[in-house]
Amino acid sequence: MDTLLNKVSQLDFTPLLLSFKLAFITTLILFFIVLPLAWFLSQTKSKIKPFLEAFFALPIVLPPTVLGFYILWAFSQNSPLGEFFQKYFDISLVFSFPGIVVASCIYSLPFMLQPIQSGIESLNKSIIEASYTLGKNKIETLFRVVLPNIKPSIITALIITFAHTIGEFGVVLMVGGSIPGVTKVASIAIYEYVENLDYFSAHIYSLILLILSFIVLFFVYVYNYSKKYKEI
Repeated sequence: MDTLLNKVSQLDFTPLLLSFKLAFITTLILFFIVLPLAWFLSQTKSKIKPFLEAFFALPIVLPPTVLGFYILWAFSQNSPLGEFFQKYFDISLVFSFPGIVVASCIYSLPFMLQPIQSGIESLNKSIIEASYTLGKNKIETLFRVVLPNIKPSIITALIITFAHTIGEFGVVLMVGGSIPGVTKVASIAIYEYVENLDYFSAHIYSLILLILSFIVLFFVYVYNYSKKYKEI
């Protein structure tokens, strides 16, 4: 037992902490980006709605390496976007932490968008119409009527986005590489431990992520179940 604890204490947990930092920042940014987007998609009757929904859902079905390749191409200094950030903000999006944050926001977007959009669309329309009748505008209706009534959907979206960002491998590796302390997150660390035949370290990292993922999902299901039970 002492030998095991000694080995665990010698592990470098920086990639794990970096994964949580990346997941937290990505989830926070996406929440504020997705709110108006989900509201718009749930309310619009435009003919381009199916196109927009398919476009924003692309990261779910695209292989991560394909998505990572196009993001890498878009972020490179030879592209207009990469050149713009380098010239005016002195930020290189390739092989940097800001780069993997932006990439994470792109590939995790549907995991935040779809639960919130579904939550809004499942609301009884008479609640929204009543808010408009009482003189509330769209923004007031969103924040004072809609959001309080879709808490389970919001919590599910936050948790799934956080968990998905922590587990992502392909896109982060393509865009950020494996720079210790900068872009080397937990999933990449596990891959490198396996490559180096260090199965003990890979086991510890994998076990931590497995337990945390289960605990998080367990509390989401408990919360949703208790919420549904109270409504019956």
